[in-house]
Amino acid sequence: MEKLTAQDRLRVSQKKEWGEIVTGFETKNKYAVYDDNGQQLYFAAEQKGSLLVRLFLKANRPFYLAILDGNGSLTMSVKRPFRFMFHEATVKDDQGRVLGVIKKNFSIISKHYTLFDGKNNEIYTLKGPLLKPWTFNIRKRGDTVGKITKKWSGLLKESFSDADNFGIEFPANITNEVKAFLLGTVFLIDFVHFEDKD
Repeated sequence: MEKLTAQDRLRVSQKKEWGEIVTGFETKNKYAVYDDNGQQLYFAAEQKGSLLVRLFLKANRPFYLAILDGNGSLTMSVKRPFRFMFHEATVKDDQGRVLGVIKKNFSIISKHYTLFDGKNNEIYTLKGPLLKPWTFNIRKRGDTVGKITKKWSGLLKESFSDADNFGIEFPANITNEVKAFLLGTVFLIDFVHFEDKD
């Protein structure tokens, strides 16, 4: 996670294969993680999972996502159990230590999450404002300290695929472990709110 030391923001880009775009058949999700200068830092790939689960549960499916460095070594992972509601995911480092847990809260109008550290202490909340459906503000004690934003990828790409691009702006003066945890949060948000549900 030392690559995160100098990073104030990251870009996460979902990678779609042409077969999936043409047929509409959902394959395992893959992402590239870039720094602010466009240098790729990590590659994330959904692991395991049965074809039937992918077909029938679609975006609600459980998943295990491995985040790898340029050498193919595991840097961190994100695991989500099956849930129709109250989604959650656990982010772990390469040694299996829990960096944090993201839990979706009940909310009728806005999108609201609570983020807990490895000791189950609340460290942030995420709130998606009603009039900004592609923005999730990272909040601490009511103040916005960072944000996760889905970036519009252009008419052609949006029309032919459900590939998603995200930007994350980190709160100031946080550790690499918290940055990694917030990065892991992006993947749950993608599955819950932007993964093709048709």
